[in-house]
Amino acid sequence: MTVTSATVTSAGQGLIDYLGASPTPFHAVAETGRQLGDAGFVALDERAQWPTERGRYFVIRGGSLIAWSTESSDGPTSRMRIVGAHTDSPNFRIKPQPDLTRAGWQLLGVESYGGIIAPSWLDRDLGVAGRVTVRDGDGGAKERLFRIDEAILRISRLAIHLDRSARDGEQFNAQQHLAPHWGIGDTCSDFRAYLASVLGIEAGDVLAWDAMTFDLQPAAFIGRDRELIAGARMDNLATSYAGTRAIIAAAEEGPAVPTTQVLALFDHEEIGSMSERGAFSSFLTTVLERITTSLGGTREDMHRALAASVVASGDMAHATHPNYADRHEPQHQIAMNGGPVLKVNTNLRYATDSVGAAAFSLACEQADVPVQTFVVRSDLPCGSTVGPMTSALTGVTTVDFGAPTLSMHSVRELVGTQDQQMYAAALTAFLSPA
Repeated sequence: MTVTSATVTSAGQGLIDYLGASPTPFHAVAETGRQLGDAGFVALDERAQWPTERGRYFVIRGGSLIAWSTESSDGPTSRMRIVGAHTDSPNFRIKPQPDLTRAGWQLLGVESYGGIIAPSWLDRDLGVAGRVTVRDGDGGAKERLFRIDEAILRISRLAIHLDRSARDGEQFNAQQHLAPHWGIGDTCSDFRAYLASVLGIEAGDVLAWDAMTFDLQPAAFIGRDRELIAGARMDNLATSYAGTRAIIAAAEEGPAVPTTQVLALFDHEEIGSMSERGAFSSFLTTVLERITTSLGGTREDMHRALAASVVASGDMAHATHPNYADRHEPQHQIAMNGGPVLKVNTNLRYATDSVGAAAFSLACEQADVPVQTFVVRSDLPCGSTVGPMTSALTGVTTVDFGAPTLSMHSVRELVGTQDQQMYAAALTAFLSPA
């Protein structure tokens, strides 16, 4: 693989653009679908009969998406290579009845989603985006996406003069201290009416919403030599973007041996994946069965295919922090711009075993990129991913991997510029094994 500064910069800029287009999981899958459509993938409706012709397809369910190419399959028992990731990130989400006043301020009630680092959200210019369900005029309802790219919300930090203990680490009551303000006055504002005005409809036609805050500061190259990219939602949209690039490139290149190539982007990983579209749902297995039947196969054929398949579950990996190097396993230091990271945990918080690790290592070798290995310190708890549940639900050999990052779960995370090119290259090779 020939890598130039131009290709590295292009991959980094592509990630920056993807993050900018994806303030919520709903927008992320819409942007992924747009890129897939430009590459010849056809959007399918779950309620419709799916085509029996081999080709490139994808389906969206809420904030989740599954895409696949059967162009290189030789039948329903062809092995599958599946890349998994997730589209959601920690944030604050607007409550169903959010309007309140306090001390002459108009505020919105919010609930924290996922393992949010609350202090990183303070004193930031915040917009709101998401999905709203509205009346369709025929007695039913329809979904609409929205995004408000204006600084309408802020959660202000308490001055240090009023709480000297803040120097030793701020303590927050999520109900009392983290409600964003967006106006001044003793009369409650009306979020429903405001949202309706943005959509150009009547307030009574707004039935419900999945609305979430996002940081308005765009992602950007930073550092003396622009070797780093700072931005929101790197965990895990950096993997979603790399996976999108990879399945497009892999479908174009074609594997050396018959393979069905699959990309699965799940919502709700940050809160346990227990939903109709999370990794713990039947979404992936249902789609895999429908892929098999579209190729003329049976459930027996699907299980034969799965027995020969491998899943690569992608989530971001902890780079060794220069100010907290003691928090990392000393024999497994992870370097930014050091290449993709195998994630290993004996207690199976990551699904990686030697068979899966070998498959991913060979993909990195094929792509001519280095590979690193992360293991958490033995005296610290280990995070998890969609990998273990995907492995358990499908019975498929699974490997967990990631790209190095700092400030994970902060409102603004950090990744390496060079890593983005290597990340996508490794996933492309994984989907198209030699």
